[in-house]
Amino acid sequence: MPGAGKDLARRVTLRQLKIFEALARNRSVTRAAEELYLTQPTASMQVKKLADAVGMPLFEQIGRQVHLTEAGRELYETCVEIFGSLDRLEMQVSEMEGLKRGTLKMAVVTTAKYFAPHVLGHFKQKYPGIEVSLKVTNRERVLEQLALNEFDLYIMGQKPEEGIEVEAVPIAPNPLVVMAPHGHPLEDETNIPLERLIDEPFIAREAGSGIRQATERLFDAAGLQPNVIMELSSNEAIKHAVASGLGISALSLHSLTLEGSNSPVGLLDVEGFPMDRTWYAVYPRGKKLSVIAESFLEFMVEEGFNVGEQMDALLATLLKPGQGSSDGSAAKAASPAPDRS
Repeated sequence: MPGAGKDLARRVTLRQLKIFEALARNRSVTRAAEELYLTQPTASMQVKKLADAVGMPLFEQIGRQVHLTEAGRELYETCVEIFGSLDRLEMQVSEMEGLKRGTLKMAVVTTAKYFAPHVLGHFKQKYPGIEVSLKVTNRERVLEQLALNEFDLYIMGQKPEEGIEVEAVPIAPNPLVVMAPHGHPLEDETNIPLERLIDEPFIAREAGSGIRQATERLFDAAGLQPNVIMELSSNEAIKHAVASGLGISALSLHSLTLEGSNSPVGLLDVEGFPMDRTWYAVYPRGKKLSVIAESFLEFMVEEGFNVGEQMDALLATLLKPGQGSSDGSAAKAASPAPDRS
């Protein structure tokens, strides 16, 4: 095509580059369109116009998989540089203006969707001019995004164990509890030995989930193996399966915050539970946080103490009289000190 690939600064728009970057990162037109609140035809059309301007194919289809061509990889690296520069400019402008306006971009693991929006809502009330972008996905994807430094902050229930060096700041308690259908034979018992659970059908989170890993470590330490009959990647799907009588499961107490006393499942008073876990705010070591991200991190640490009290109150509501930990606490407040791992 005559003229293709020349004078790209005039022929290419930032909108096209943003759509291309999202498509290249997600490897899916559907996910890119959803992320940018566009229709799939609109996203596809803009990427086609961009390819026409460049003068070379940017993607190739191999089976069901979409792969970047050599030109596509070069353009993706350029997009990362461009949007990284714009983010840095926005951060500098925000620093000049304080917290009057700006954007906070976060990625959180799926279970944190019960916790993060609550804290973000309070933060927005305090700083209404701040725009928030929140991506909820599984742990594996959050770790990929962390390695690529795609967001300001990441919230997860378990620090990365290997790979990229990070700062991991404990921000709030994230206790795990054992859930069972209402009327379960063990529902009224206290201090149930862990080995009693191996005879129960167990519904687990998918492999790689932080909850799955924490639960497996507890059983492994006792030389036990749960009777896993089903793996599901959604907390809501697991709650429905438990409520339907398919088995028991271990999930974050946060997953019951919306239902409260109207929970569709009951809790079992099992040794080792509630399992004390913590929400962490994570970012790459050496990364300079924007004023907004730094302020939100401090805000989350302060909110963590309130979250602990809310978890204690919820646990007291859901457990039967006489059940629960010996100190009566479901969750210990997270320490505000950074945990560097």
